[in-house]
Amino acid sequence: METPEQPAQHMRVSDADRERVAEILRQAAGDGRLDPDELDERLGAAYGARTVGDLAPLTVDLPSAQPYAPAVPVRRGNVVVPGSEPTRERGIAVLSGFERRGDWLVPQELKVVAVMGGAHIDMSQARFSASEVVVTVNAVMGGADIVVGPTTRVVIEGIGIMGGFSGPHDDSQVTPDSPTLRIRGVAFWGGVSVRRD
Repeated sequence: METPEQPAQHMRVSDADRERVAEILRQAAGDGRLDPDELDERLGAAYGARTVGDLAPLTVDLPSAQPYAPAVPVRRGNVVVPGSEPTRERGIAVLSGFERRGDWLVPQELKVVAVMGGAHIDMSQARFSASEVVVTVNAVMGGADIVVGPTTRVVIEGIGIMGGFSGPHDDSQVTPDSPTLRIRGVAFWGGVSVRRD
């Protein structure tokens, strides 16, 4: 089982992760620990790395470098990143679709309009910009499917008119410091569902 201290070797790395390793390598070359050819070879590997498993071996033999760990630890639930941008965002689906998924930053306020269209918002791997985020969904003959992680607290305050809002019933993994997702809006001949991943 993976832990935050032992990141998954297959986890994707960011440009910032590559730069951190490149800086460690440049420092090691400046200290005489790597010759110019070794530095070039390792820098090429660092900038071409896609996963933690690609980066970790590049600094393992350098005494001042701690074993490589990604800038963002592997997580089992949503992480709150206070003060991060953006604070507001909109998604519109008119006779079409709107989708957000993967590792993305959920703004403090997200407004979604779905008119004869649909929205799929997967927050199961997302980072939250505040400890409480508000998603307002207005659906007219359309709908929204929202996916959250197991530790996210969900509060539904939406109004259904010949439509409805539904949410998860299992809060067993929600803790006092879990982020809160507050769902608001109106579903007119449409539906908004929130479920856990």
